[in-house]
Amino acid sequence: MFDGVPSQTASPPPSPRPNGGTEFLDLEGKSATDGGKLVAGGKLREKVESYGSQTPRTRKQIVAGNVQCFSLCFSYFLIGWNSGSTGPLLPRIQSAYGVSYVVGSLIFILSCVGYLCGAFMNVWITDKLGFGKSVGPPFAWFIFFNVVNGIGIALQDSHGNGFVGSLTYSKATKRGIYHAAYGLGAFASPFVATQFSHMNRWSFHYFTSLGLAVCNTFMQAIVFRFRDHSTCLLEGGENVHALAEGKDTGKLKQIISHKAVHFLGFFVMIYYGVEVTIGRWIVTYIIDERHGGPNSGYISSGFFGGLTLGRVILLPINKWLGEHRVFYIYALLSLGLELVIWFVPSLVGSVITVSVIGLLFGPIYPISMNRAARILPPWILTGAMGWIGGFGTCGSALVPFITGAIAQEYGIKSLHPVYALFLLWRSVA
Repeated sequence: MFDGVPSQTASPPPSPRPNGGTEFLDLEGKSATDGGKLVAGGKLREKVESYGSQTPRTRKQIVAGNVQCFSLCFSYFLIGWNSGSTGPLLPRIQSAYGVSYVVGSLIFILSCVGYLCGAFMNVWITDKLGFGKSVGPPFAWFIFFNVVNGIGIALQDSHGNGFVGSLTYSKATKRGIYHAAYGLGAFASPFVATQFSHMNRWSFHYFTSLGLAVCNTFMQAIVFRFRDHSTCLLEGGENVHALAEGKDTGKLKQIISHKAVHFLGFFVMIYYGVEVTIGRWIVTYIIDERHGGPNSGYISSGFFGGLTLGRVILLPINKWLGEHRVFYIYALLSLGLELVIWFVPSLVGSVITVSVIGLLFGPIYPISMNRAARILPPWILTGAMGWIGGFGTCGSALVPFITGAIAQEYGIKSLHPVYALFLLWRSVA
């Protein structure tokens, strides 16, 4: 999928020198030992020190690491909860406010604005305030607070992916569980959102989200205690291979100048846009075109439930066939199933097919994050995750908005031609 993307970290991170000296990397990946000074030509050298031990971790460190991962999984569960809530509520929101598809799609645009703000803030906040203070605020009120919500999601998403991507022990398993937590949240929330959509006070659903967000805030504060990224890793006995010294502007410049970040971001933008569009507009499509009843919101749960399972049960297949190969297999199968929903007028068939598409979508995002953790320098990983996530959120706003605009003109039946086009685009990307 990303073979051929240039990488500055083709070789493993440097290890400490036997004599206790310090290894340095310039921005082109060449090493030298120069006592911490700038070399001739003025090239910036990134100081790289190896912390932690290769010896087995103590029981206390293992427990601390597991608690940290559980805490991050809960934050990702909350992000998934937010994503899964919108689809079942969208028809009721349009009805309650009397808005069109286009105006309703502004929800996604404002979330994107907030996420982009959070992605830019993330690089500065990471170094200034520490890891534990990046807990996002709750998704409380509606349109106006989507910007605030987007900022919170950006900070949690980038820090969580950056932290899990930095792990050295059981990293594949923990990454799979972490990304499955998102799907679990998106799977669970439509059950609650659908029930609230039947009530006069449908907006009370967001009190549930608020309660989860408050729990998340306390959990992150207690577990990470406002410490920086490296200190939290060391508490769990992980190896912190590299720390960058320099100003925030220098780190941001490195992120922007790294080509792999933009390749990954472009791919995630397409993927995330298609995923969110299916999860949020499919309910409206089923109600209007397949004449589904008021419980059609559960279809969104089917999609995200499949996505959750796909991130766990397909791990052996991913390993057996290789991540590069399974990406194209899953993409082609998803496209074929999308055509089935489009051309076969069956309510039951559509429900089942949507769930299978979610299953095939599941591994794609973790695969892209695994690739990012392998090819990006460790000291910019958290910031780069935020930058890539910003691209993804642009997709999650633009694709649903484009879909809503087309649906406004040609009807919600135009949903699947749009899906098919973006799925083809994703396969090429």
